Amino acid sequence: MEDTESVAEAVSVRSATLPAPPAPSLLPRTFDIAVLPGDGIGPEVMAEALRVLNAVIDGTPAVRLAFQELPAGAGEFLRGGDPLPAATLDACRQADAILMGAMGLPDIRWPDGREIAPQIDLREQLDLYCGLRPIHLYHAVDTPLKRYEAGDIDLLIVRENTEGLFSSRGRQPSADASEVHDVMRISRAGSQRLFRAAFEEARRRRRKVTLVDKANVLPSMVFFRALFDEVAQDFPDVQTERLYVDAAALYLIQRPETFDVIVTENMFGDILSDLAAALVGGMGLAPSADIGDQSAVFQPAHGTAPDIAGRSIANPVAMILSAAIMLNWLGDPQTIAAAARIRRAVSRVLTNSTSRTAELGGHLSTRAMGDAILAAL
Repeated sequence: MEDTESVAEAVSVRSATLPAPPAPSLLPRTFDIAVLPGDGIGPEVMAEALRVLNAVIDGTPAVRLAFQELPAGAGEFLRGGDPLPAATLDACRQADAILMGAMGLPDIRWPDGREIAPQIDLREQLDLYCGLRPIHLYHAVDTPLKRYEAGDIDLLIVRENTEGLFSSRGRQPSADASEVHDVMRISRAGSQRLFRAAFEEARRRRRKVTLVDKANVLPSMVFFRALFDEVAQDFPDVQTERLYVDAAALYLIQRPETFDVIVTENMFGDILSDLAAALVGGMGLAPSADIGDQSAVFQPAHGTAPDIAGRSIANPVAMILSAAIMLNWLGDPQTIAAAARIRRAVSRVLTNSTSRTAELGGHLSTRAMGDAILAAL
């Protein structure tokens, strides 16, 4: 299977109620992109993604990208007391897409102890219910499972983003509480729209959806599975599988090649996404998209890695691949073609087992990896 072509082509969860695109014009079509560089290594990897985007779009005369850099993150919290200022949120609502670097720093927290997480705030504020986490093995050298070759592992985790166990994260327990409860929220409407998105993704891939839940223990997961079964009836052409989350973790190690699309609850998706990324080289190769009916955020799945910030050794590939997913989601034939060019360029670079940044055992700097991908374009 050719790199992540099927994954990026699958990223089209826009609502059918959106207005039709404008009639062809002699003027270039301009997409307004909100850019939130983030914290830690976020600005470093964002710089490489923007270089790649500018280079690939320069060759498409019918399309322009207008970038607007906006403040957000732990650094902004220290400066102004708000990690997601109202003006930034407003601009994100108006933008055609949002390109975001990693956000948050371990030592910068709310008074209740929670880490600053504007990326989760955006998911909730913009109703970005569909989290897409593509996992693709580019080279056998990158996987700890040495029986696999490039392309053998190619799956997509579809994570519910706005409910589940994360739904109670804003609750403030009293300081003298003797116990604290987190509530797992599973709604009919939220689950059904997630499952429909997952089945549509599978139709553009290999037509298999695996539900991951804990329906043998939790009543909320029994409900989750029942809703999955209802939606599955509308997709008779897609094969289905149902696994408990502990078994899914086991099978991701034992037989990752058997997975196509995995759909699951918020917390389970958070955990399994990192496990799956480890199978193909780690978080530096793990892009993501958080998509709603009106807005979408594209961000690497990795964190801010403050221990290596400013050292020019961070891997920009996940950020660059996230930018490619964004181009595909924008839906213009020119941006779709540009996205394919970026994915092919990344694949060409990673085919060379020595073209790696430090966390993968290589010697390329952040900038040098960006240069290699630009050259491969």
